[in-house]
Amino acid sequence: MHPDNISAELKAVSAPTPRSISVMGSTGSIGTNTIDLIERNPDLFRVEALTANKNVTLLAKQAVALKAKLAVVADPGCFAALKDALAGTGIEAAAGPEGLLEAAERPSDLVMAAIVGFAGLAPTLAAIRRGATLLLANKEALVCAGELMMAAVQQSKARILPVDSEHNAIFQVFDFERKSGIEHITLTASGGPFRLFSKEQMEHVTREEALAHPNWVMGEKISVDSASMMNKGLELIEAAYLFGLPEKQIKVLIHPQSIIHSMVSYVDGSVLAQLGSPDMRTPIAYTLAWPERIKTPVAPLDLARIGQLTFEEPDPERFPALDLARVALKTHKTVVFNAANEIAVEAFLSEKINFASIARFVAGAMDRFSGLEKASLEEIIALDEEVRCWCNRSLKN
Repeated sequence: MHPDNISAELKAVSAPTPRSISVMGSTGSIGTNTIDLIERNPDLFRVEALTANKNVTLLAKQAVALKAKLAVVADPGCFAALKDALAGTGIEAAAGPEGLLEAAERPSDLVMAAIVGFAGLAPTLAAIRRGATLLLANKEALVCAGELMMAAVQQSKARILPVDSEHNAIFQVFDFERKSGIEHITLTASGGPFRLFSKEQMEHVTREEALAHPNWVMGEKISVDSASMMNKGLELIEAAYLFGLPEKQIKVLIHPQSIIHSMVSYVDGSVLAQLGSPDMRTPIAYTLAWPERIKTPVAPLDLARIGQLTFEEPDPERFPALDLARVALKTHKTVVFNAANEIAVEAFLSEKINFASIARFVAGAMDRFSGLEKASLEEIIALDEEVRCWCNRSLKN
């Protein structure tokens, strides 16, 4: 949500229940956790639409169980299979980019934006433009089109509730009514599986090692991003737009236990933090129920058992992604930063490049392309396609 709108929203009373919800990306990690919470609270939510990329079997199962009105598969080649799976249920089926937009534009109160990557931008923006309450898990959309999305929020009076654990934590302790009293915010990072690896070791890590996050259970792309700390770079850019802060007021601190999810430092020396077990169902539940709260099956936080919480500064030599993100934000190259990273991660997962080459690949793309300021959706899409074409050509050379 845009900072200027939050004060009034914090005074809002609970919306009537049940609330209708569309889940964009219902078969992914965030999506399945969202479905789990909806199923645990059947009296609070009514499902309007569900979307998936290719997982027709799970999508159809979810749609039938939750009595969704519409199910959409992003891959048009899977449309026939989805129609067959839903035959006789009365649930509408759709496919492709047009189907995703239809799902986003359906009149649901809430839209969970959990499509991974740039592919989620157009439907996310469509939900904002119709004035929905957006539960934002797709950070890449805001990274690539932050100015455009926040302007649309202002115009449509939509609200954005952040799902990422870090931004959700900040949202819970950020004093929007007295923003001048905030000195800076701190995004915490686990450091991933390679926190203690040398630069030399990072040249030789395997796909399986990069996907083995020590604290969180996530999808492949975000797991690799977390291992390279590219995810934290994306989150830094996202935070700048969500909270209206300049890059210099956003800090990053490695916290291996993933218990403190982020902090807000105030000018009087106070530091407010949100703590919790590392389980995405906590921030998801917070956004589903906001401004109320609902119970979750998350394990209670036991600080005595944990014993200690430790912190360290990120090493820019071993994790250059953070500095690249700051440069991308200041030079308006966030579209380039995101597109190059998506291609590099795909290349690493396909074993075309090694892990350490991801950041070098992104840096090369940022050197190649100019920034894009105050752009339209069409201009953003065009630059994204141009960067991806260049990246794919570079991989073949």
